[in-house]
Amino acid sequence: MVLSKTASESDVSVHSTFASRYVRTSLPRFRMGENSIPKEAAYQIINDELMLDGNPRLNLASFVTTWMEPECDKLIMSSINKNYVDMDEYPVTTELQNRCVNMIAHLFNAPLGESEAAVGVGTVGSSEAIMLAGLAFKRKWQNKRRAEGLPVDKPNIVTGANVQVCWEKFARYFEVELKEVKLRDDYFVMDPEKAVEMVDENTICVAAILGSTLNGEFEDVKRLNDLLVEKNNETGWDTPIHVDAASGGFIAPFLYPELEWDFRLPLVKSINVSGHKYGLVYAGIGWVIWRNKEDLPEELIFHINYLGADQPTFTLNFSKGRSSQVIAQYYQLIRLGFEGYRNIMENCRENMIVLREGLEKTGRFKIVSKDEGVPLVAFSLKDNHCHDEFEISDLLRRYGWIVPAYTMPADAQHVTVLRVVIREDFSHTLAERLVNDIQKVLHELDRLPSKLSSNSTIETQEIENNEKSTVTTKKSALETQREITTIWRKFVMDKKKITGVC
Repeated sequence: MVLSKTASESDVSVHSTFASRYVRTSLPRFRMGENSIPKEAAYQIINDELMLDGNPRLNLASFVTTWMEPECDKLIMSSINKNYVDMDEYPVTTELQNRCVNMIAHLFNAPLGESEAAVGVGTVGSSEAIMLAGLAFKRKWQNKRRAEGLPVDKPNIVTGANVQVCWEKFARYFEVELKEVKLRDDYFVMDPEKAVEMVDENTICVAAILGSTLNGEFEDVKRLNDLLVEKNNETGWDTPIHVDAASGGFIAPFLYPELEWDFRLPLVKSINVSGHKYGLVYAGIGWVIWRNKEDLPEELIFHINYLGADQPTFTLNFSKGRSSQVIAQYYQLIRLGFEGYRNIMENCRENMIVLREGLEKTGRFKIVSKDEGVPLVAFSLKDNHCHDEFEISDLLRRYGWIVPAYTMPADAQHVTVLRVVIREDFSHTLAERLVNDIQKVLHELDRLPSKLSSNSTIETQEIENNEKSTVTTKKSALETQREITTIWRKFVMDKKKITGVC
């Protein structure tokens, strides 16, 4: 006897996903729905929304890795359910982290004995790494001051104004004064001389950047070390250096091996690096390495045993699904080796040169980035009176490119730049295509009225209207700006209809 039944209202997975009621009506966005929905519908709804995200490969604003080999993708997916903090449960993953720490420490020329283990930890990006390094400096400074009977209520840290926002977070969260060396025209990194001048008895460390976020430039860590050695000898202080090598730590050893920036310099006590940038791992992994055990105060390390054996931990997070990133980092280190990393970094540098030379040939841009540094091109318009860098950034999105435009920090905030980060998956062909698209944008902007002329049009209209009106009302700056924006948007939209570009 054959039994049959009519599908219930909830049993819709046998129907076409797009014909189901779940994708034909909107679901609550900010509250949980009352009823369950089929897994196919949930997947389709989310997947459809995600299609509106930008293409990560064309996101030239980011330093973060957007491509890895399929074999590594498999390793990541097979370990994504491991909670890294359970070291006793996952001893092999813990061992792989320790191997990574030691490999990176040797890469940074840590003064280790033949069988001596390196001191370091994997973190959630360089932000957590910087927090941990900063805490170690602060605690060591406090311990020394207390032993000498001196106050510990006014710690400070000296950096350049070009530091990434995580340094500002550290200073604010952990109550440390941030003393910034201001930038100046054509010098967009920290000046070592000015930095050392700002050091006092309350300075817990000076932070140097190996690869500025703004223009990729390496700061002169050796010069900073030499000047600080002199000042320490004169004052009796022992102010140390931390190197924020988030972007440059996996570049300098392979492209500039003779450059002294790491533990070869005696005052460099800790270094952080982002595995998810030029360490070539997907987002979520960073590393911090200390020179030796004495540079990491023991009281900052916690010991727990409620997950099994005694486990030391020095992190801001506890539970974390970072096992997959640790495994991915280990994969890259053994898969590529020194030769592989060097080849990739050389390729990135060559593609950077292709892009830079293409931009220079237009005759419209001034290159702000340096030849030695992170493989990126930072550039600004030679003449931005009619149109500016923000308009170029905006119009490039129509071609799929995400190229950021931003102003420099104090005292160079009058300088606006565009920046293209060259990653492993940014090819020679893509560099040439980007130059072509930038030229198209420039030609289109040349045919558009400048913002200044739009502004003049608004002002003229206001004067005419005021003359005709018996009662004149002065418009606010916000109202004027809105009118300018409306006219500009209408002009651009009319242009789109004519050219068909969208």
